[in-house]
Amino acid sequence: MKTEVYSWRLSGELKSTLEREARHRKMPLAAVLESAVRDLLKKEKTTVTEEEEQRRLHSAAAQCLGIFASGNARRSETAREAVRARLRRRYGR
Repeated sequence: MKTEVYSWRLSGELKSTLEREARHRKMPLAAVLESAVRDLLKKEKTTVTEEEEQRRLHSAAAQCLGIFASGNARRSETAREAVRARLRRRYGR
C-alpha cells in the first residue's frame, strides 16, 4: 500500500502528455509516473559504493577544513601536554 505523497508543478503541456500516455496504456496517471521515475532511477544509478562515497566526502571536507600533518600518530592523545608546554614557554609558567 502506498502511503507517501509527493507533489510538484509542471507545465500544462507535460501534464496533458502524461494524461494521454496514461489513457493509452490504460493505467492510472500515478502508475505511469511511478514507472517513469523507477526507470529513470535504474538508468541513472551509479555503481559508487558507500566506502568510495565516504572517501570522496572526507577528501572534499579536508580541503575546506584543513589537514594537520604533524607526523605524530598520537597527537590527539598528547594534545593537552603539548598545549601546556607551549603556554609555559610563552608565559614562563
